[in-house]
Amino acid sequence: MVKRRKTKVLSVGDVKIGGNSPISIQSMCSTKTSNIKETVEQIIVLCNAGCEIIRVAVPDIKSAKAINEIKKEIPIPLIADVHFDYKLAIESIKNRADGLRINPGNIGSKDKIKKLIKYAKEFQIPIRIGVNSGSVSYDIIKKYGKTATGLVESAMEHVKLLEDLNFTKIKISVKSSSVPLTIQAYRLLAKKNDYPFHLGVTESGTEFSGTIKSSIGIGTLISEGIGDTIRVSLTEDPVREVLVAKSILNSLDQRKGLEIISCPTCGRTEIPLITLTKEVEKRLSFYEDQDITVAVMGCAVNGPGEAEDADYGIAGGKNEGLIFKKGKIIKKVPASKLVEALLEIIEKDLYDYHI
Repeated sequence: MVKRRKTKVLSVGDVKIGGNSPISIQSMCSTKTSNIKETVEQIIVLCNAGCEIIRVAVPDIKSAKAINEIKKEIPIPLIADVHFDYKLAIESIKNRADGLRINPGNIGSKDKIKKLIKYAKEFQIPIRIGVNSGSVSYDIIKKYGKTATGLVESAMEHVKLLEDLNFTKIKISVKSSSVPLTIQAYRLLAKKNDYPFHLGVTESGTEFSGTIKSSIGIGTLISEGIGDTIRVSLTEDPVREVLVAKSILNSLDQRKGLEIISCPTCGRTEIPLITLTKEVEKRLSFYEDQDITVAVMGCAVNGPGEAEDADYGIAGGKNEGLIFKKGKIIKKVPASKLVEALLEIIEKDLYDYHI
């Protein structure tokens, strides 16, 4: 198990972040926050997919006021994402937001930040200082260029601003669309404070490229013990963000849940491996919270031997296949019956376990 970086602990609603708390999964609504019905509907779908903290954009007063109504209908904490107007941040707090994401550099003068912090203290609301490579001040860029050092200096400048106001319910992010720059910035930031970190690779792209960039960036940092909450940013339905985030955490043993392993196709493959694997994945999606590993292997060579640690599995042969459990063959069935036979065994075991 990865040794986590020691941090302070804060709460976003009823979700603890930092310390030994599980790394939480976040996403952000793509709806207009002022459209309460659509926003609530999307949050419920995201929650069912595994989202644990949701963020909404607050570009206007109508959106800030909508938070109160949205909060009545959702089961997970809500963070208000506010830029440029400290009054919107205050209004979000008044309307029961569980947290704020701001960039103190664009939220206004020190006097305005002081007014905001007064409300954050009164309502015990944590604030994420979110610095992106595109939002670093001109003075920082002039001094450090667009570098990891510049990102970190910008973040720490904002941290000091809040600490000087005796406010320490702080979470930090230093994101970039560059994976190497993101990794370097978080590594450097980890040496300078013990606040919890929100991880992500910003503007990472479409589902294909964004999944790769996010997995490398977020995965590298988590494997080093850095990171307390994550968002995978994709130009895609936010449900996909949540599913990728879950997969990253599962792959690094930070979460328990369904894991499907499968071999690549090759000339030995005698079954429609790609189709079978997709079918198994689809049919088992109902069990995504179960701590089981299922293998779909294309032939006897990559069958029970290479997947012996899997709880259940399929190994293909010519017109038939093997069903195995914990590396031991338990049944031979026609290729057309492989998925049904596998599911029958899994479902029976899970049913017997839960009664």
